[in-house]
Amino acid sequence: MRIRVAHDTLYRYERPAKSVIQTLRLTPRSHDGQHIVRWRITVDQDVRLSESEDAFGNVTHVFSAAGTIEEMHVRVEGEVETHDRAGVVRGVIERFPVSLYLRETALTQADEAIRDFAQAVAGNEGSPLGAAHALMQAIHERVAFVSDPKQAATTITEAFGAGRGICQDMAHLFIACARQLGIPARYVSGLLYRPGGEEASANANHAWAEAHIDGLGWIGFDPSLELCPMECHIRVAAALDYLGAAPMRGAYYGGDGEKLDVKFEISERSPRSQAQHQSQG
Repeated sequence: MRIRVAHDTLYRYERPAKSVIQTLRLTPRSHDGQHIVRWRITVDQDVRLSESEDAFGNVTHVFSAAGTIEEMHVRVEGEVETHDRAGVVRGVIERFPVSLYLRETALTQADEAIRDFAQAVAGNEGSPLGAAHALMQAIHERVAFVSDPKQAATTITEAFGAGRGICQDMAHLFIACARQLGIPARYVSGLLYRPGGEEASANANHAWAEAHIDGLGWIGFDPSLELCPMECHIRVAAALDYLGAAPMRGAYYGGDGEKLDVKFEISERSPRSQAQHQSQG
């Protein structure tokens, strides 16, 4: 599948900021399941985008802007060719031993109820792979998926108790449960394309988890949709939790009332338009 992406983030400040600094993890890398055809990030300020890699091998861009900043526009445009690998992830950069992903973090800290839930779900499974699939299904049934970021839970304990959460909450819950069972797991941020008349709001930032299964390697699990990532998923960044893979993180100084307006246009490029592009190139 060939997917086009146009992602716009508009920052507005009620009182102009004097300086803004941002770290962007908005650039996917090619691996066995996806090929980056083209990708570009632009900022409508006089800034220099400094590209590097973080500790996990994610592509990062850092910029800072100074002056009287009333609003700032960050635009991402790109095209990715994706392939369905049944969730199996191969060809990505691995900087750390698998055992690192057993480490608990503040965002993946399991309380007694979550630990009991994980053990109960995995109790009848004879393999780590079976336990991971069972966890994905059980979390999807236990926690209702909501797409509105305003309904995000503060902790996985809150999401588990309330029985609802956004994709980040469900990914963190899966990771916490997997680690309790001795299965290394990590957080993945990416993009999701929902074809076939799905609601437009579903085409946006998305999050899921990956679990490491001996003999198979890393496999993706998306508990919010109850499936292993397919060709509609674009993998962008991975880390221990959201904080290490967040699409955008930053700070501003001297301003007040920051508001964000985020818009996505994600669509499938038709075979005909692909052929025309190739003939013109």
